[in-house]
Amino acid sequence: MKAITTTILLLPLILVGCTPTGESALREIKTEAHGAFTANSQSAATSPQALQPARLDPATRMTIQEYGHVIKANAERYGFDWRLVLAVMKQESGYYHDAESHKGARGLMQIMPTTSYELAEQLGIEDLNHPSENIRGGIYYLRQLYDYFDGLEEEERLKLSLAAYNAGIARIYDAQELAAYLHNDPGRWESIKGALPLLSKRYYTLHKNVWEEERPRAGWFGNAGETVSYVENIMRSYDQMKLALN
Repeated sequence: MKAITTTILLLPLILVGCTPTGESALREIKTEAHGAFTANSQSAATSPQALQPARLDPATRMTIQEYGHVIKANAERYGFDWRLVLAVMKQESGYYHDAESHKGARGLMQIMPTTSYELAEQLGIEDLNHPSENIRGGIYYLRQLYDYFDGLEEEERLKLSLAAYNAGIARIYDAQELAAYLHNDPGRWESIKGALPLLSKRYYTLHKNVWEEERPRAGWFGNAGETVSYVENIMRSYDQMKLALN
């Protein structure tokens, strides 16, 4: 595994949605499916029936119909299974092209505004409001994060990349440093999963032993539970989609 650098790149997340063609019925289907997914996401994290049945919900089917060709083309372009991208999109936006978080993340892939300028320049994209460009930008960004974890086992690399997509690469680097200090493998998701909660301010005495600044390089982190659920929900959805979409 590559050594953890002391210089951390903070890569926020962005993207902008735009209005694709569609009818009110499509929005109703997505609204119902998104509501059900939100209500059950936490309980599903521990449900032994999480992979049953291997069927696609209406919103997923409609999204494949609308954007499947774009997802597949860009997933292949950047080296991902398109079903993984679909799972990320489901978790991020519930398939709403115009979704916007309270922090300003927008679009199907929910990327923060501060990253849109970087992506636009890197990819030569003029209209990040368009869903197709939104999808491309999100997959490209995920690939950037994936490349930071080169050398890890594939599944571990993927999980850490997803965690970085949610929490930021700097947070995951901090968790890796902390895991290493605790003599755990910083290249395994289980180690990062255990280290993330320890980045909160309540563990400041521990931080003094790890960092000269006496706190994590990216600052204290209080959303470990959200990031852990995020990664595990996506991996669960990915498993479901692999069963349903051979």
